[in-house]
Amino acid sequence: MSIKLYRRIFLLQMLFLAVKGCQSQQQPSGSLTVGSISYGGGEEIIDQYAKFNRYLAEKTKSHVKLEPAFNENKAIERLESRAWSLVFAPPGLAAIAIARYQYLPIFPLVGVSNLRSIFVVRKDSPITELKQLQGQTVALGQAGSATGYYFPLFNLYGLILAEVLSAPTPKTVMEWVAIGKATAGAVSIAEFNLYKAQLAQTQFRVLYTDPHYVPPGVVLIGPNVERNRQEYIRKAMSDFPSVLAQEVGYVPNGKIPDYQYMISVVERVKLITPQLQTKPVRLIVS
Repeated sequence: MSIKLYRRIFLLQMLFLAVKGCQSQQQPSGSLTVGSISYGGGEEIIDQYAKFNRYLAEKTKSHVKLEPAFNENKAIERLESRAWSLVFAPPGLAAIAIARYQYLPIFPLVGVSNLRSIFVVRKDSPITELKQLQGQTVALGQAGSATGYYFPLFNLYGLILAEVLSAPTPKTVMEWVAIGKATAGAVSIAEFNLYKAQLAQTQFRVLYTDPHYVPPGVVLIGPNVERNRQEYIRKAMSDFPSVLAQEVGYVPNGKIPDYQYMISVVERVKLITPQLQTKPVRLIVS
């Protein structure tokens, strides 16, 4: 056999082995960024997701990185840039991600059932109905919050307010009501029950309860995750033990909630959001 022919056979064998090596590693690979909202609980949320991230990294042969956002505005920025591969999204954020940024729901989150939005005032406030908030200052949560932003603005539709304050957290909403910075504030019933105990020096009263139940949050998968890889991730998360899945807050193989009404509220509120930066705030479509 000539040296030239021998070299040619040798190179073909090396090429064959290289191709086989690549094929044997054709599991989903790369990097996955997991997004969530954490109101300041840095170390706690890292510990909460540690087992899940290790499991997902092993199953998908990926580098899995947790990236918490500290309020809804920051989370929306990450959704808009499609920076998150997976999102553990509360209802308002989920509705935005589905309607505007092509994220897909894959699992429901464990959460407070029968979640509803309320307006709270100080117990000594003369305000007894929503229409009396005309000309008053109201505190809302961040854009992206179902109970603190979208449902409240939907309920205030048609009013002219002196000012709308944007609070970084639900607790801040109630603090501003407590000190009189805002006449009323919007939070969920669960948040109200939690924080009124922490603000025991002030007595509050529920002014209005929205009659609609907010759907549970969902785990979303991003549009930049390739379709076959999406299915692989979905399968891996379905197989994650239920007890461990509850630690990060989702229900494997749970039913995806209906977001049709929630999305309609988000789209309706979108029409009046340009007015929020003006004074007075006219919550009317011109």
